[in-house]
Amino acid sequence: MLERRSFLAGAAALAALASSRAAFAAAPTDRRFVLVLLRGGLDGLHALSPHGDQDYRRRRPTLALSPDPVLDLDGYFGLHPALGDLMPLYRAGELLLVPAAATRYRDRSHFDGQNMLENGSGKPYGAEDGWLNRAILGLNGGDRRLGLALGPAVPLILQGPARVRSWSDSDLPAADEDFLARMTVAYQHDPLFAAALRDARGGAKPAVAMGDMAGEPRPAQVYIKAARAAADLLARPDGPRVAVLESQGWDTHFAQERRLTELLGDLSRGLLELKRGLGEAWRETVVMVVSEFGRTAAENGSRGTDHGTGGLALLAGGAVAGGRIVGDWPCLSDRALYEGRDVLAANAYERLFKAVLIGHLGLDLGFVEDRVFPASRAQSPMNGLFRRA
Repeated sequence: MLERRSFLAGAAALAALASSRAAFAAAPTDRRFVLVLLRGGLDGLHALSPHGDQDYRRRRPTLALSPDPVLDLDGYFGLHPALGDLMPLYRAGELLLVPAAATRYRDRSHFDGQNMLENGSGKPYGAEDGWLNRAILGLNGGDRRLGLALGPAVPLILQGPARVRSWSDSDLPAADEDFLARMTVAYQHDPLFAAALRDARGGAKPAVAMGDMAGEPRPAQVYIKAARAAADLLARPDGPRVAVLESQGWDTHFAQERRLTELLGDLSRGLLELKRGLGEAWRETVVMVVSEFGRTAAENGSRGTDHGTGGLALLAGGAVAGGRIVGDWPCLSDRALYEGRDVLAANAYERLFKAVLIGHLGLDLGFVEDRVFPASRAQSPMNGLFRRA
């Protein structure tokens, strides 16, 4: 992980680079790929509601979205209203959704799940570098900085021998509401830390995200600003071609409807900032949104959901053959659930990642299976996701 001094220095250097219009090394492809990581576990059933499933409302008596506010897509699935700004992309064939999607990870730990998603080895901590960094080596042998990390540190997925650039806003992201709640539980029996946390949260007052305080940016503001920066840099003919954005706060154990309404709206705005800023380059772009896992099929007692398995993948961009929902759907019946509690992960993220690397960025299948995703030959690339091979 990079220290604050390091990434602030990198941000200043990148700002100077942008102001001088100094060029990145010439890129070997015009195609762009942006990966958006939603940290915490997105509830795919809330973002893409299976309102036509007969078991949906039985499992979620308070969280299920009624057909009225749901933005119906095919009579069975519908988008959450907070994603309404993405409907023009769907109608234009630039948005594609894959329900019941996840990596092959099944143990529901944030740390292990995120590590496996990013290292690409097929198991948590199975590699010390990231699969997207290894993929960049296949594009250019590591001679040009095609990768771009946007955030306070370079995430594992972009760490490795291929050199990448980084961008960060000067302000540190605020701690989200769920993080503060988990810290309170973890340190409730430590008098020193418990007192400090009470002071940080305003004593006995209701929990408030720190980003809501005057002068503090919300995490969403950091994410949207990063999306603008990514679009500006990726749009340049001699700019980077692969970027990773991160969005925090998706661990919705409580008050899910309120929290996801805000988060999903922010996600939409970030994606539209990418489209606007990329301009003509949007036609050559694929944006993929993923999270480390999904959440339980049933709601919990706090009007939230707990760590689960099958989630959601979202693909957007001018290169996407969208306007569709693709992949297998296992339904929400008792027999169909994984371990009796989770949406079955019927669609492997690895198949989608391979499809992007091979079908969009043009990497060789053998290289992807041998170097980028070792031990994954059983996960064949998903076909038909893009406008041109």
